[in-house]
Amino acid sequence: MYGTILGWELFVLVASIIGLIYAGIQSYLLLKIKVDDPRVQEISDYIKNGSNAFMRRQYTTVFIFVIILTIVIFAAFYAYEGFTDGWKIALGFLVGALGSAVAGLIGMNISVRANARAAIRARSGLNPALAVAIRGGSVTGLTVISLALLGLVSFQILYDNPELMIGFIFGASIVSLFARVGGGIFTKGADVGADLVGKIEQGLPEDDERNPAVIADNVGDNVGDCAGMGADLYETFVVTALASLLLAFLLKLPKSYVIFPLVLGAVALLSTILGIFFVKKGPKQRIMGALYKGLIATVIFSIIGFYIVIYLLMGNVTVLFFDAVIGIIIMLIFVYVTEYYTSERYAPVAKIAKASTTGTGTNIITGLSYGLQAVFIPAIVIITGIIISFGITSDYFASTTYGLYGIAVAAAAMLSATGIIISIDAYGPITDNAGGIAEMSGFDEKTRREVTDPLDAVGNTTKAVTKGYAIGSAVLAALTLFAAFKIEIDSVPAFSVVPIDNPLVLVGLIVGAMLPFFFTSYLMNSVGKAAYAIVEEVRKQFREHVGILNRTEKPDYGKAVDIVTKEALHELMIPAMIGVLTPIIMGFVLGPLALGGLIIGVILSGFPLAIMMTVGGGAWDNAKKYIEQGEYGGKGSEAHKAAVVGDTVGDATKDTAGPAINPLVKVVNTVSVLFIAIMLNHYVIMGIASIF
Repeated sequence: MYGTILGWELFVLVASIIGLIYAGIQSYLLLKIKVDDPRVQEISDYIKNGSNAFMRRQYTTVFIFVIILTIVIFAAFYAYEGFTDGWKIALGFLVGALGSAVAGLIGMNISVRANARAAIRARSGLNPALAVAIRGGSVTGLTVISLALLGLVSFQILYDNPELMIGFIFGASIVSLFARVGGGIFTKGADVGADLVGKIEQGLPEDDERNPAVIADNVGDNVGDCAGMGADLYETFVVTALASLLLAFLLKLPKSYVIFPLVLGAVALLSTILGIFFVKKGPKQRIMGALYKGLIATVIFSIIGFYIVIYLLMGNVTVLFFDAVIGIIIMLIFVYVTEYYTSERYAPVAKIAKASTTGTGTNIITGLSYGLQAVFIPAIVIITGIIISFGITSDYFASTTYGLYGIAVAAAAMLSATGIIISIDAYGPITDNAGGIAEMSGFDEKTRREVTDPLDAVGNTTKAVTKGYAIGSAVLAALTLFAAFKIEIDSVPAFSVVPIDNPLVLVGLIVGAMLPFFFTSYLMNSVGKAAYAIVEEVRKQFREHVGILNRTEKPDYGKAVDIVTKEALHELMIPAMIGVLTPIIMGFVLGPLALGGLIIGVILSGFPLAIMMTVGGGAWDNAKKYIEQGEYGGKGSEAHKAAVVGDTVGDATKDTAGPAINPLVKVVNTVSVLFIAIMLNHYVIMGIASIF
């Protein structure tokens, strides 16, 4: 090994600081663009103020819960392991929660400022607007990953014990869950309500300023797709990286193996900075192709960097390089499969659009069929990646212990593209808002048709790509955490195996398999409640203020924002409690075997359900946009009306229920690993465990 462990840790620290500095520079350059249209600035301010108001109220609620949990965690570990470990784990939990919240807030605050600037630049053509959107997205991407790495390496230097850092990932996971749930309910409650009355009942165009819910809809893009996504990907990165650190530590591997995943993350961060420069659209190139240039460049730089650090840090253990490449290949296949099922360029979206010509029923049926089908290839890819990485690493070291670590390296490498993936994802809400601002500001039809509409359509695909990527990495991270969990319970001979024919394990498997369905049912119902409230309010304004439709009166945008805010916050706590309390009750009542079954069950059912919901929803959305481009009668046709209904169903699945499964899986895993040492000695049925 070249250099010292501390030297490599400082390399990670410096890389994270460079990422933050670069993000700051990009933010400064973005804000230098002047918004010289008063109407554009006015609408942007509506969106910004609504977004900030929601986030203040949401995080006030969330951090009351976080502070209570911090006290509970400190008390539990103070009683069990002493003062020192108690405050270290509690501090990690609090910092992880703050990091996830800050990551989301930064993403949202950049988006609500970039949207107006992208709209202004849209008047100059597609490329200028694209450049602004990517710059705004890159600030979010680089900030999220830099903050995650900074937190991880700081605690690693301070604690030098990944077991004491589990609180950090639990804090990140719980805030991510809140952000996805609250933001998801807000954004889709507003979106569905606005579409049902504005488009279907009144025949208004997308983002028409006469729709009283139009600002709430645009606010939702920021609090859901930016703040929620930022918190989610921050959590995804820290959980996956720390799971790898923890596994290496528990397996008692050399120290270089413990910090190796962090070094991979630092290399990937620097590669992302370089890759962003390659996001440029050629004269005849499609928009998605321009975004993919940045992704491919980042991957190439990462692979080169991985090989170098493996040679310098790991002593040229080439099998780890192959594990890393496997992780990258998994990521690339996930990206391609998601685009195939959600882009209007391919058969699924075109067939859903065609099915809309015979009514809403066939649109829904066809969309569901492709959502279900979209699970197959990602599942095969994950399975293949696990088998190959485990097999080649076990064979190289002649040890299955190292085989588990090979899976962890693949998971960590899969996250190498997180920065550029977030940059591409955050582009989506910016262009979506820019399109809405252009519509409400009265931009000419050519600008909307040739610039903002195409940018927005691609944004739907990029958001679907990110959600598929996040849940795919969640599976590998969860398996790594389960391996760590299994090592923890191996200290008790009765739990050295988790036999599938044991009734306790089967009970855990069934509860775990059920949990994502029960959890998402609550979220879907919450979106329905929020949408119902918005529908009633919009109908009321149209009924009581008839001048809104002929533009002699202005809608009360603030009322719709306030209604959906209250609905989202009212529905916020129960889903989070489902994720936190289920593993605690299972572990403390039925014990480690049932808890092990729960962990596996929630992974096995959560992964396909999340893919089906996010990809299927994205396909429904783009089928609608495909028709809006003039196919099958275009806007206002019967096919379009059917597609709008399909889109409203897909909205709740792709932006609320589906993405929230990712933090749910992580919360269940992190809670289990965090409290397993206490559960081993204090679960209720301990006295009769021998029966099972």
